Amino acid sequence: MKTDRRQLSTAEERRETVLRTAIGAFAARGYFGTTTTEVAKAAGISQAYVYRLFPNKEALFAAVVAHCFTRVRSAMERGAAAATSSEPQVVLDSMGDAYARLISDNDLLLVQLHAQAAAVSEPVIQEAVRAGYARMVEYVRGASGGSEEQVQRFFATGMLCHLIVSLDVTSVDAPWTRTLGAGIAHY
Repeated sequence: MKTDRRQLSTAEERRETVLRTAIGAFAARGYFGTTTTEVAKAAGISQAYVYRLFPNKEALFAAVVAHCFTRVRSAMERGAAAATSSEPQVVLDSMGDAYARLISDNDLLLVQLHAQAAAVSEPVIQEAVRAGYARMVEYVRGASGGSEEQVQRFFATGMLCHLIVSLDVTSVDAPWTRTLGAGIAHY
């Protein structure tokens, strides 16, 4: 007689589950307001197991930040592949459109905003955010072939997109919202 055996997940699978779960937890309350107990509970594992996977909360949050940058990079790659021409501005616009679609996921946007805020006072997080942006800037520069000015404007527009989405500027019809949102698409 054959019995079904429960297949245990590997540490790497659990690590990925914790990261995906932690995105929601950190998005809701930020780095400073989220405990590893909350992350463990949401992931369905013990806090002790969280600490087996990540040595401390800083390391967990830094891994979440890196995971989010990986998601952003994947969106940028899809955007670059979808560009209708190899002209730098066309590639940048296509990557920007892919990013605008991606940040309609509020959890991803919130983690990015919380990471930038925590980076001000937490060196480990600051380094994770720096490393993520360093890789992203170099990817965007290489994939688009854009000039320094074009790449800078691309990232500046991305930061403006964060503001527009977080304030839900499109729901307010006022001169200042039309100024901020002019020419910027959001989903």
